Amino acid sequence: QVQLVESGGGLVQPGGSLRLSCAASGFTLDDYAIGWFRQAPGKEREGVSCISSSDGSTYYADSVKGRFTISRDNAKNTVYLQMNSLKPEDTAVYYCAAGSPSAIVVVMWWSGYEYDYWGQGTQVTVSS
Repeated sequence: QVQLVESGGGLVQPGGSLRLSCAASGFTLDDYAIGWFRQAPGKEREGVSCISSSDGSTYYADSVKGRFTISRDNAKNTVYLQMNSLKPEDTAVYYCAAGSPSAIVVVMWWSGYEYDYWGQGTQVTVSS
C-alpha cells in the first residue's frame, strides 16, 4: 500500500523549533520530488518547500526562507522539514507530497500540481 505519513508536529512557543518527518511506504522516494505544504484554517493551501530527486535542489517559499530547511534521507525513505524561529503565522496543518518525474514537479512545485501522493498531515501550532 502506497502511503506517506507525516510526524513531528505539535505545540511550540514562538521562536522554537520542530522537525517534521515524511516517511514513505509502498514505494521509494528516490525518484520523486517531495514537497511540503501547509494550510491554516480559512486560508488556501500554501507551498512551503520542495526537494528534487535528481540533484537535491531545494526550493522555499519566501515566508520560510532562512528559517526552514528541507532534506532527504533516501536510505530511510524519509524527507524532513527542519523548522526554526517559528512564528504564530506558521500555525497550520503541514502535508508532504511526492511527485514524479521530479523535473516536471519542481517547475511549479508550490502549486500542488503534478504530485501523485499526499500524506494526511500533521498539526503545527505556534503559540505562547
